[in-house]
Amino acid sequence: MTKPFPDTPTFAGFNAPIRLEGEIFDLEVVEGEIPTALDGTWYRCGADFYFPPLHGDDVFVNGDGVVSAFEFRDGHVDFRTRFVRTEKFVLERAARKALFGAYRNPFSDDPSVAGKNRGTANTNIVWHGGRLLALKEAARPVEIDPVTLETIGDWDFDARLTSLTMTAHPKFDPSIGEMLFYGSAAKGETTPDIVYYAADADGRITKEIWIDPPYASMMHDFGVTKDHVIFLVMPTTSSLERMREGGPIYVWDEDLETYLGVMSRHGDGSDLRWFTGPPRFVFHILNCFSEGALVHIDSAVSEIQSFPFFPDKNGRPFDPERAKARITRWTCDLTSNSSGFVERTINPLGCELIRIDDRIALSNYTYGFIPFHDAGARQAGDANAGFNSVGRLNVRTGEMEDSFFAGPNASVQEPQFVPRSAQAQEGDGYLLVIVNRLDQNRCDLVILDANSLSGAPVARIKLPVRTRAIHGNWVARAELP
Repeated sequence: MTKPFPDTPTFAGFNAPIRLEGEIFDLEVVEGEIPTALDGTWYRCGADFYFPPLHGDDVFVNGDGVVSAFEFRDGHVDFRTRFVRTEKFVLERAARKALFGAYRNPFSDDPSVAGKNRGTANTNIVWHGGRLLALKEAARPVEIDPVTLETIGDWDFDARLTSLTMTAHPKFDPSIGEMLFYGSAAKGETTPDIVYYAADADGRITKEIWIDPPYASMMHDFGVTKDHVIFLVMPTTSSLERMREGGPIYVWDEDLETYLGVMSRHGDGSDLRWFTGPPRFVFHILNCFSEGALVHIDSAVSEIQSFPFFPDKNGRPFDPERAKARITRWTCDLTSNSSGFVERTINPLGCELIRIDDRIALSNYTYGFIPFHDAGARQAGDANAGFNSVGRLNVRTGEMEDSFFAGPNASVQEPQFVPRSAQAQEGDGYLLVIVNRLDQNRCDLVILDANSLSGAPVARIKLPVRTRAIHGNWVARAELP
């Protein structure tokens, strides 16, 4: 008999598993009109548990990978969603129960799946070199059919990918179509190894550089500019011994410093230089750019690890205020004799799942699109509140110039910027936002004018179901097969 899901915050209310595959043709537009200029597909990837967890409870980042697509064409939009057929998913579906245990801990698995691929493909989805790739930082990419969303299989770049892992946050050079990425714990869980790659516009790996960091840590994102690559080593540390004893893979160790490794993007890694600063944590980079010898890294930075399920090494209780991430600029001066970096807060609002106009990536820029929480619009005790607004942040002035409020009993997911045209100025376009209607147990797709977020939505499209993702990306129709 199938077991019920546990009645815990991860599996209850709006967070309850969706477990849905299928499609909805021609979604209902309940406000405004869908611009015909939106011609392409918004692919999204997230985590959802298909079976109750093996050990009674779990963390949401350990869910099975789900890819979804909103296909825009001629003022209409179609929706489809499908689980990624990873080896883990296929084995558990055959068994009709969970077989894999705690997050990134193979010692907690059922003995029947020892040595099997634990990858979940549940974090991000990108289009490059004619392939749609679902990504999770603990494993290699999984290729997805861009039309049907069926799983094609693991992708190793024609055997050129020597790392066992690939980041869920590759960077793209919009001027030449190059993809830059890395693998951390590249030789297996908790190993300190980092390996950096560049792949040309056709998806061929053209560069591989192995790096020995100061210590083994959780690395969810990294930075790239036109001239430099930046690796973030922060005090969320891993331990194989701790996992063997049944503990978590990561703990927060505030006794360690933050290290920023900066190297030339066009060299062989021999010029890699480490800059140090106070203990900090970053999940997501907003953008990075170089000004001569100055390398700027703009990120959502918190004073401690933002996930409360990764405990403090010294037993300190989780502090939600210190865990808030704020848009912060780190600057490394390559001409300085100092090993420190400069830290400056751009905007003090707590935020996450931050995005830019991707056409300006790797270069000096002006705007970021920032989900944040309007504390005056919701009772602080609502555990499902999340972020209820999306703002347009001018990173040059630090001002939140405009914002969209999702309304009462609502929260927003990661936004997606789509330019109004190929020639449009930075930030001139549309912002796609999934709004969680918490009191209706479903979602809306809202299209906003990025130049007027507080104005009436361009369109509001009703989904009769819930959908959720961690990250996603827009692919214009001209790029797709």
